[in-house]
Amino acid sequence: MWGEALSMLERAERLQRQFFQHATVAWEPPADIIETAEHVQVQVALPGVGADSITVAVDPGGISISAARAFPCRGDTLNIHRIEIPYGRFERQIALPLGDPYAPLELVDKRLADGVLTLIFKKKEGA
Repeated sequence: MWGEALSMLERAERLQRQFFQHATVAWEPPADIIETAEHVQVQVALPGVGADSITVAVDPGGISISAARAFPCRGDTLNIHRIEIPYGRFERQIALPLGDPYAPLELVDKRLADGVLTLIFKKKEGA
């Protein structure tokens, strides 16, 4: 029940950011956060986004991930029937459950495979 409430709050915050921030951010990718005894793993769905275009910034409050997903089709003779996968510039800010907001986060692994960006952070001792 608590997890469902937190999920609803996150969705509400995301909607607020979508409607009240500058228009250059077109979409926010979905993310999963998984915590183990030693690490916090963040997985972000980024279909069609190249690894070299992704920027990850770590700050005391969490992480910020940004890049752009290019529109997959170009040409004058296109008949587009449906567009459901978002494209354009995105930025996603994610707070991490690491306790002390003033201790630096340690990113120990970053990889993009099968359209999923995986970031692994080492937990601080005692967290």
